[in-house]
Amino acid sequence: MVMDEDLRLQEDVISSWVRLTGILKNTRLTQGMIYNEAVVMMIVNRKYEEDGVGLVSFKEIVAETKMLKSLVNRTIDSLVRKEMLMRCDGELDRRTTYVRPIPENLHDYLVVHEHTLKLVETIIGIIGKEDAAAIVRLTNKIVKADLKI
Repeated sequence: MVMDEDLRLQEDVISSWVRLTGILKNTRLTQGMIYNEAVVMMIVNRKYEEDGVGLVSFKEIVAETKMLKSLVNRTIDSLVRKEMLMRCDGELDRRTTYVRPIPENLHDYLVVHEHTLKLVETIIGIIGKEDAAAIVRLTNKIVKADLKI
């Protein structure tokens, strides 16, 4: 049976996606940390590098990661226990929970992040800067569409 071109493309996208995520998973992208913890720390650390404080709301983390609220809460609890994050109440709205990094304990995350950057540098070396920029552009386009099926 000959597959229709559109269906073939859909199958190829799925296959490519599965193979790529398998490679990323097997290279232990966040070696040394639980993946969800590294993702939350990436968001908080990025904010910390921008403003020197790194105060990020629970809602911002949920919106950016698309993780379930319960998973974000468990992840934050784990990072608080590991003394990498501190919970803070909002000054204007006490109902909003924020987290911020504990700067003296950022080293463990930064080691993991450095490993991730080296992996991405290798990938960019394989595909080139133009295709890497295209991946970023296309991924952002998909994320912006906020798919819900």
